[in-house]
Amino acid sequence: MTAIPLMPAAFLGHGSPMNALEENRYSAAWRAFGAAVPRPRAILAISAHWHVDALAVTAMPNPRTIHDFYGFPQALFGLQYPAPGLPQLAEEVADTVAPDFVVGADRDAWGLDHGTWSVLVHAFPDADIPVVQLSLDARKPLDWHLALGAKLAPLRARGVLILGSGNLVHNLRALDWAQPEGGFDWARHFGEDARALMAERPHDLPALAAHPEFAKAVPTDEHFLPLLYLAGLSATAGRAPEVLVDGFAYGSLSMAAFTLDADCPRAAAGGAAAAAALPRDVAPEDANI
Repeated sequence: MTAIPLMPAAFLGHGSPMNALEENRYSAAWRAFGAAVPRPRAILAISAHWHVDALAVTAMPNPRTIHDFYGFPQALFGLQYPAPGLPQLAEEVADTVAPDFVVGADRDAWGLDHGTWSVLVHAFPDADIPVVQLSLDARKPLDWHLALGAKLAPLRARGVLILGSGNLVHNLRALDWAQPEGGFDWARHFGEDARALMAERPHDLPALAAHPEFAKAVPTDEHFLPLLYLAGLSATAGRAPEVLVDGFAYGSLSMAAFTLDADCPRAAAGGAAAAAALPRDVAPEDANI
C-alpha cells in the first residue's frame, strides 16, 4: 500500500472576492501552492465567512457555491466551484477534536462560501477534490481556536489538507481608495509583529490581542481566527510556517499568506496586486468581503 504523504497546511489572505476572477501575484501564489502540494484526499477549509455561535462541519455530498457578498459584477455571482463534499470527513473531524463538541453535521444549510472558493478556484481549479468546511465558533476565545487547530493535526496524516482563509489585517471601515496596493503604518507594524511571532513562537499568536494596534488591525476577529488554526498546527509540528506571499490592499487589508510543510516558492514582491475592484456603491463593511 502506498503511504499517504503528510499533507501541508496553509492560511491564505483572500481579500476581495474579485480575486477569484483576477490574475495577480496573490492568485498566482495560490496557484503555485496548489501545484506544489501532493493531491489531498480532501480539503478541510476554515473560512472567516462561516463565523457562527457553534462548532459545525459541512457534510453534504455536493456543497453549493455561496455568493455571500454584495455590489460586485454579475460575473462573480455566476462563478461556481462544484467541488464534491466528503460526508464521512465530518465524523472524522468530530472524533479528532473531541472532547470539543461538534454540534452537528450540516447537510443542507451552508456549503462553500467565498472565503473558501475564491482561493480554491486558483489553487485547485479542477474542483475535483472534496471540500468540507469547519465553522469558526464565535463564542470562543483566541486560545481555544489555537488549541483546536492543534487538535486537527492528525488529519494531515490521513490525506487532509487544512486551509485557513481570512486576512491578518482586516479593517473595512479604514479602507483608503488612494492606497490600492499600500498599507497604513499601523497595519504594517501589526503585520510585521505577527509574522515574527509566526516564525519564532506560533503558539504565542493569541498574545497579539495585547498589541497596541490589535484593535485597528482586528476590529472583529473572524478574519484573524483562521490564522490561529495554522499557528496551532505549526506549534504541534514544531516547525514554523513560511510566508507564501505578502502585501496590502487599500491601506487596511493584509494579503499575507503562510504555508506549513509545502515545498512552494515564495512569491516575489511587487508586480500586479489585488487592488482591482471593490464596489464603490456599497459600503465596504456591507459588501461582506
